[in-house]
Amino acid sequence: MALKFGTFMAPFHTPVGQDPTYAIERDLAVIRHMDMLGFEEAWIGEHHSCGAELIPDPFIFIAYAAQETKHIKLGTGVVSLPYHNPLWIADRALFTDRLLRGRFMLGLGPGALPTDATMIGLSLEEQRGAFEEDVDVLMAILRGETVTHETPRYRLHDARTQFAPYSDFDIVCAAIASPTGPRVAAKNGINLLSVGATAAGGFDALALHWDVMEERAPQFGHTPDRAGWRLAGPMHLAETREQAIEDVRHGLDDWCHYTQHILAAPHFRAAGETFEERVAFVNESGLGVIGTPDDAVAQIERLEKQSKGFGSYLLIHHEWARHAATLRSYELFAEYVRPKFQGSASRLQQASDYATSRWTELNDRQGAAIQAATDRHAKERADAGKA
Repeated sequence: MALKFGTFMAPFHTPVGQDPTYAIERDLAVIRHMDMLGFEEAWIGEHHSCGAELIPDPFIFIAYAAQETKHIKLGTGVVSLPYHNPLWIADRALFTDRLLRGRFMLGLGPGALPTDATMIGLSLEEQRGAFEEDVDVLMAILRGETVTHETPRYRLHDARTQFAPYSDFDIVCAAIASPTGPRVAAKNGINLLSVGATAAGGFDALALHWDVMEERAPQFGHTPDRAGWRLAGPMHLAETREQAIEDVRHGLDDWCHYTQHILAAPHFRAAGETFEERVAFVNESGLGVIGTPDDAVAQIERLEKQSKGFGSYLLIHHEWARHAATLRSYELFAEYVRPKFQGSASRLQQASDYATSRWTELNDRQGAAIQAATDRHAKERADAGKA
């Protein structure tokens, strides 16, 4: 199956303390750029604390970004379902689906920032269990059922949405380290998005994720589809590996500091204290790539082998490099990495190879034909002069 490509945009604006207006404008610029480059999808996160991940409502961002793009699909990546009443999330999803007319996707998760959950009195110990319960409720409402359900967080009485879906939009469940994501996805027949699970060792969770899907989905009458499985990991590309490393001197340290000392999430944490150690962590752990398009191709090929097949690769968006270098990284990926897996340039190469194989013959014939036409013209003029 041909891979699809996109971005998973939390987004990470490090160091903390940037002007939020300009930071959000850069996010929009990246989405516009990716739309122009032909990327298939972008997933936008929901966060409310820590000062770096600045989009509190992906639905609002998506509705705005949709007006500035033409083709790229836009999804909540992800909405933190236990923070909300499932009825309102169903309504917003169906409404946004209608606004985007087929370009909307719905991503769900339990919430990644502990500081978000604690501000609304949601204990970290109950968060994942609450997520499993809430997805069941949400999916029933999306199917058009009337739901009565009570939890300590909300009460629903004959709840239903007045919207029908505009499209059969994709629904995914995020997974990082725990089996919660694949458990929920398998039970509800939805797709899986594995975030930061791309490392060859350490917090490699790809096998766990898909094993849970294959074991659990049939128990609920579903068959998991690898074409709907998305893997997300970070990359920064340049023409040379040396240039890529120089580019990320701008912001890699700040991003690592954020994951190591501000974001209380042990399952998504950089390693290393020096710049050189952190570059090595990204490249040698298998988490991502700081290098060239060839390095990116090798990373995706490794992941295909390691996972035994998936449908989409999402570039975790970051600002390790300055904005112009970041845009160039996406360009290099679109120019040299994506065609390797989608075959979009294969017929162009075949056309070039065919023309090359016949160059000598056709060049000689073309030259002879041009000379013959020139000779005919000269003869006609000469004959006309004699007449």
